[in-house]
Amino acid sequence: MSDPSNYVRERHKDGSRDVRWPAAPSPLDVAVYDNHCHLEIADGDEPRTLREQLDRAAEVGVIGVVQAGGDIESSQWSAWAAESDSRVLAAVAIHPNEAPEYAEAGRLSEALDAIDLLAAQPRVRAIGETGLDFFRTESERLPAQFDSFEAHIALAKKHDIAMQIHDRDAHEAVLETLERVGAPERTVFHCFSGDAEMARYSADRGYFLSFAGNVTFKNAQNLRDALAVTPLERILVETDAPFLTPTPHRGRPNAPYLIPVTVRFMAAELSVDVDELCAQIAANTINVYGTFSD
Repeated sequence: MSDPSNYVRERHKDGSRDVRWPAAPSPLDVAVYDNHCHLEIADGDEPRTLREQLDRAAEVGVIGVVQAGGDIESSQWSAWAAESDSRVLAAVAIHPNEAPEYAEAGRLSEALDAIDLLAAQPRVRAIGETGLDFFRTESERLPAQFDSFEAHIALAKKHDIAMQIHDRDAHEAVLETLERVGAPERTVFHCFSGDAEMARYSADRGYFLSFAGNVTFKNAQNLRDALAVTPLERILVETDAPFLTPTPHRGRPNAPYLIPVTVRFMAAELSVDVDELCAQIAANTINVYGTFSD
């Protein structure tokens, strides 16, 4: 892609959901970071630029984001965004649902080489999102996911950067792969979707668990149970924007400025002070990715 800044994806609008932006929440007193978002995806009744998204987030105490890629083009955009604004760090990868597509086109090796080159850039601080997805990929196409996941693990180790895992209906296989191959030093379960047992197991191995807006959903007791047993020093927070908008705005467009809704809900669930949780999340984020000003 000659000019990554021109890349944009648009979230499908079929008229079935409310695309108005939710009102901004009250600002946090202690600043935090959004561990995982996709700001290259345009959404809402009035799509916002990267700077507009970051400015709106800063107004409520969300002072930085980790922008994640899922294919060559979005990873290039992520790296560009991180170079363009000091409030952004990048994660680059081939998403597990994209890996079979590249493999069947004979381009998976090429795609991984492109991720390798991007990962060498100083503001690319993670490989992600990578992992396994047994929900959307047919069994006969799973070998490409495993090959891609293991290659991404190797890239995170090669560049000594973090790794963000996408895990959908593949908990045991993801954990087994990490044990067998050896996890990167800083491994994050993006949008953690397991239960309390998996949370304990992951935290015991030094993995970080990132909770998104779905922790607020009525039918997500497993996530609240997982949150309850996760040590504070292993917790991160994210939007996965423009998806997983927290209650009471579920279904509407999501963006980093809505992190305060999720983090306040998490603090209430944990019976801890919001400022204390924010300070710990901010420290955890820097521990995983390094400082945003570098």
